[in-house]
Amino acid sequence: MKNIDIFVTLGPSSLNKKFLNFVKGKAALVRLNMSHVNLKKLGEKISFIKKNCSVPICIDTEGAQIRIKSNKTSSKKIKLKQKISVKKNKGSFNFYPEEVFSLLRKKDILDVGFEGLQLKVLNKDNKKISLICTKSGIIENNKGVHLKNRKINLNFVTKKDLEAIKIAKKFKIKNFALSFTNSKKDMDKFCKLLPKENKYFKIETSNGLKSLDSFFKREKNFLIDRGDLSKDIGIENIPFAQRMIFKKSKKHKNVRIAIATNFLETMITNPYPTRAEVNDIYNSLEMGAKALVLAGETAMGKHPISCIKLLKKIINVFKKNKKLDV
Repeated sequence: MKNIDIFVTLGPSSLNKKFLNFVKGKAALVRLNMSHVNLKKLGEKISFIKKNCSVPICIDTEGAQIRIKSNKTSSKKIKLKQKISVKKNKGSFNFYPEEVFSLLRKKDILDVGFEGLQLKVLNKDNKKISLICTKSGIIENNKGVHLKNRKINLNFVTKKDLEAIKIAKKFKIKNFALSFTNSKKDMDKFCKLLPKENKYFKIETSNGLKSLDSFFKREKNFLIDRGDLSKDIGIENIPFAQRMIFKKSKKHKNVRIAIATNFLETMITNPYPTRAEVNDIYNSLEMGAKALVLAGETAMGKHPISCIKLLKKIINVFKKNKKLDV
């Protein structure tokens, strides 16, 4: 049986010598998510990781997603029917990347983050967008935004991604992930940008799901991000979508699929997982997952080492039982 890998996202809970020393021989990749990494500190972080850990680093791009950018460190509660405005390049918060301001239009509906906040565009001119809250929730820096009523075309990578890739190449980083891979065109552009490096293409949009056949003919390494995908297609459709992706992938030799998001969500705060989480992991392995990705669990969770130990145990049980089945 081929290896089943663990990919680990680094963040405040895990960017330390103790954790980096622990993951040696246990993780196949350590991931830096550019959506949450300050570009000015990227080189410093890469140097620290390389000094304390031999596990290869993966730079995960921001990709084609709308985000909230706020100059406030604290979150803000937005109440139902509360009206707020976004001024172009001004104010306490804005939309990112910059071109989003010009692409939004009246009656657009925006889902912000995963805590339920929904905003509707009431009016817009060249300087200001007026919005009303249709579902209350929290607004804070870096929250992902999904446009519910239509699709807009964003560049496949951001300016920050391009700078991050330049920095990473100076450190001879060989692994990169393209977030929000929407089309074969996005894939081809990323391949042109990184012709010699190992590339992972993230399936997290409805457009990506529609392009699976062309994706699998073109490349071999993919990652299902169930978090953002659930915002785009509805969380109730994730089980079917995950199974459909694996079914299609089996028609193509050498395609390897990793799965991310919510494997051990409760262990961000609690020392033990739920039975449902353990079952989810085992089911994903049975479907054919070649790698399991820890995100918030290791980036900001209280028990990053315990999460990896648990994943290793479940993988070992799966491998043992798989041999017995044969």
